[in-house]
Amino acid sequence: MKSYRIQPEERIGMSREEAAEYIGVSATLFDDMVEDGRMPKPKAINARRVWSRKKIEQAFDALPEQGQNMTSASPWGDLAA
Repeated sequence: MKSYRIQPEERIGMSREEAAEYIGVSATLFDDMVEDGRMPKPKAINARRVWSRKKIEQAFDALPEQGQNMTSASPWGDLAA
């Protein structure tokens, strides 16, 4: 395991793997969540992608609780087919 001078949870920016671990999901699921808008897009720092800890926390807080429906862009999203 890497030894960090500043722990990931104390940084304002995180790598993809750190961000995924921070919210408790795999890096692959985190990628899906970024793609569909549930998690924020990263900042571009040269060739690196860095996620804002604050934005990740805000996006995580906005996720639905178990049993809640996600807010749908369509007014028909909650209707059963």
